[in-house]
Amino acid sequence: MGFEDESRSYHAADPPGKIEIATTKPTNTQRDLSLAYSPGVAGPCRGINENPDDAYRYTAKGNLVGVISDGSAVLGLGDIGAQASKPVMEGKGVLFKRFADIDVFDVELDLDDPDAFAAAVSAMEPTFGGINIEDIAAPECFRIEETLREEMSIPVFHDDQHGTAIITGAALLNAAEIAGKDVADLEVVFSGAGAAATATARFFASLGVDPDNVTMSDIDGIITEERAAEGDPHPYVAEFASEEGGELADAMEGADVFVGLSVGGIVSPEMVRSMASDPVIFAMANPDPEIDYEAAKTAREDTVIMATGRSDYPNQVNNVLCFPFIFRGALDVRATEINEEMKVACAEALADLAKQDAPDAVRKAYSDETLRFGPEYILPKPLDSRVLFSVASAVAQAAISSGVAREEIALDEYRERLEARLGKSLEMMRIVLDKAKRDPKRVALAEGENERMIRAAFQMEEEGVAEPVLVGDRESIEGTIDDLGLAFDPEVAGRSEATYGAYADRLYERRRRKGLTRNEAMARLEGDPNYLASAMVEAGDADAMLTGLTHHYPSALRPPLEVIGTAEDADYAAGVYMLTFRDRVVFCADATVNQDPDEEVLAEVARHTAELARRFNVEPRVALLSYSDFGSVDNQGTRKPREAARTLRRDPDVDFPVDGEMQADTALVEGMLTGTYDFAELEEPANVLVFPNLEAGNIGYKLLQRLGGADAIGPMLVGMDEPVHVLQRGDEVKDIVNLASVAVVDAQQQ
Repeated sequence: MGFEDESRSYHAADPPGKIEIATTKPTNTQRDLSLAYSPGVAGPCRGINENPDDAYRYTAKGNLVGVISDGSAVLGLGDIGAQASKPVMEGKGVLFKRFADIDVFDVELDLDDPDAFAAAVSAMEPTFGGINIEDIAAPECFRIEETLREEMSIPVFHDDQHGTAIITGAALLNAAEIAGKDVADLEVVFSGAGAAATATARFFASLGVDPDNVTMSDIDGIITEERAAEGDPHPYVAEFASEEGGELADAMEGADVFVGLSVGGIVSPEMVRSMASDPVIFAMANPDPEIDYEAAKTAREDTVIMATGRSDYPNQVNNVLCFPFIFRGALDVRATEINEEMKVACAEALADLAKQDAPDAVRKAYSDETLRFGPEYILPKPLDSRVLFSVASAVAQAAISSGVAREEIALDEYRERLEARLGKSLEMMRIVLDKAKRDPKRVALAEGENERMIRAAFQMEEEGVAEPVLVGDRESIEGTIDDLGLAFDPEVAGRSEATYGAYADRLYERRRRKGLTRNEAMARLEGDPNYLASAMVEAGDADAMLTGLTHHYPSALRPPLEVIGTAEDADYAAGVYMLTFRDRVVFCADATVNQDPDEEVLAEVARHTAELARRFNVEPRVALLSYSDFGSVDNQGTRKPREAARTLRRDPDVDFPVDGEMQADTALVEGMLTGTYDFAELEEPANVLVFPNLEAGNIGYKLLQRLGGADAIGPMLVGMDEPVHVLQRGDEVKDIVNLASVAVVDAQQQ
């Protein structure tokens, strides 16, 4: 099956198309339906009639964008008409939702007259919070956008113009920095004079490029003042018209930057060689760029900084880096327009993000590329979730500063709102990260020579959540830091006889009655960084430790258990996962440590997991799980959780509701819990699930994660005398930073 046939099958699969409407309020009962429609809608309708701004309070308008086209300039397909453009407009809606959680109605208007088109769109203002016009031919698109911006008091954005301009502008800022050139001195040549090229030339001027240094060319050659005076190719290029004419090759001689928004194959290696030193080439014709990537890169000896519109080459200029996020920021402050200040803020935020260490998830998605700031990486990747936080926040701030925002927001709180849109896990981790920042603690990272651990340490320090101490060989660690290009001078706990000696004495004192000799204590410290990190924590030289990236869980856990041990009120450690769903959070224990716990262990695990939940500002409701409900089956297995629940309820220090034994669905489904078992101690569904054994716990949390679509944070180790967390092999940098933050909060409370 060819790609086009595969694409048609994809779109035709039931249900046809790519989008649907989903309800956001309950519609299960007659009462629900009466609130959703008649007579319930009367109240909000009257409210909006009295105060039009209440439309943002009672309806989805504030998060709804209209993607509107006449189909006159669709992708590489040209003028295919309004209806044929609908798959593209639906696709645009998918990107809005996927990357910025913005809802979309796509509207295809069969109107050839730009004035009629503008009038139709303007009449839709009561429906939408913003308008994205799309795939409209030049020069009509300029006129339509200008009209709509004048007539409408909501953001209007023509992505084909400004999205390309903003992304290319961000690339220009970083390319100029790498080439060591001042933006104001750049000589820039454009191939193409359509909507995207004209808007990009204008935006470059907003970034500091001198318009007199811009030369525009099209199929008929350099656009001269004489041509512009005659309206050729359209009046909007007049500000970039040149005195002298010539061909594209003439314009490129000595130029610093080439911007191609035209057709493929029109630039030769000789033309690249004629450019100034370390040239910048943005060849963005699709699918074939103006010059092939390899041909441009090998055309000369110095550095060629290149970007294209293709995903199979470095530095893809992809509009999805812009339009979802600029609308997100504009909608969230209810901006009346998207002005030049907001566009510049977007470009600068993208340029800055490319200089930061890329997350592991992005590195995995682009495994064949080096994601380190330089000629091959001047733009962040579309799958980098940080784009939402960086760009939307910058755009919102620019809207407020420039006076077009109708609602001001606290930017710190705004980031939390954005994180909540990407999932409950980010929202929950923000609680712990904020607590950690208030009083960062020293965290020993046992596998300090590991690249991911070093990158995590850098992020901990950058974000101020911890004071990392890398355990390992200083020379090796510093070499990795240099290779990664991190501006970072961490504390390193190196291998020295003096250090080992002091810790060996303490370890020997602690373990000599368990068969450990002084020489064996020294050997363990010298041979296993987990022992050294554990000894640092036990001696008070570090407040917490992390390990496990390169070890099996049991072997990573053994040293801290031997050296640090469990807390005074604990005889057992346990591993807990926090699972975050769209509308709830559940803590699952024990999933990593105790194979076949008795009722005493189950009760202790429940207590420590409840304490952990409170560190995330979650009030615990504990269920002891089994395959039986409240004695429906009576055997040794069901008695253990039942007795554990009774033990907890009798404990005067237990100040949270707890019950069991019960089945998992009884614990989690409110109707079953309160309807069938109205005597249960839990008045609401449980959020702490204590499994009867390790096998059930491990299977259960993984099923919830994989089939239930939950994000998993952990395992978090509870019951230790000092904060210790054991990572899973393969954990990403963000997982390490998250667990370090949990360890810091543990240390704060201790």
